Amino acid sequence: MTAQESTSTRPYLIRALYEWCTDNGLTPYVAVRVDDSVQVPREYVKDGEIVLNISFDATSALQLGNEFIEFKARFGGKPREILVPVGRVIAIYARENGQGMAFPPPVDLLSSAGDAPAALSAAAAPSPAQTEEAAVAAPAEDRIVQLVGVEDSHKEDGGDAPRPPPAQGGARPSLKRIK
Repeated sequence: MTAQESTSTRPYLIRALYEWCTDNGLTPYVAVRVDDSVQVPREYVKDGEIVLNISFDATSALQLGNEFIEFKARFGGKPREILVPVGRVIAIYARENGQGMAFPPPVDLLSSAGDAPAALSAAAAPSPAQTEEAAVAAPAEDRIVQLVGVEDSHKEDGGDAPRPPPAQGGARPSLKRIK
């Protein structure tokens, strides 16, 4: 089996991050780019996207398959059946700290660069020239962006990097002993 014949890594990563969230007592959310193939309550779609709580408490009969994410949930007290093609998921993250993973936008978004969703950062929404280069270099399924919480922005490679020294001229730091 060649790399192009292999299955997408996206559903496996979604399942892994879902499990990580639940194991750590966090609430897994998925951001979905909505089109006609997505079955969600349209009244909750904003700017062509919807964010769904896929936690055990918020869903019933959740199935994280290779092709679709399926579950039942209540929206405004009304039960709904949700069906999301895995390829339409643009991110999965923990509500409490924002840690998770963003995926490249679906192919239809790459063809219309001016229609990039607002939820994607500049790093996740490449320019048209970068998109063409990246499309040649790797399939869209294999380009992944990791979301990092704001509080983690000073860390590098998962370790604690020292914070930069404070600006000169301020008050001298002092050590206070607490008993």
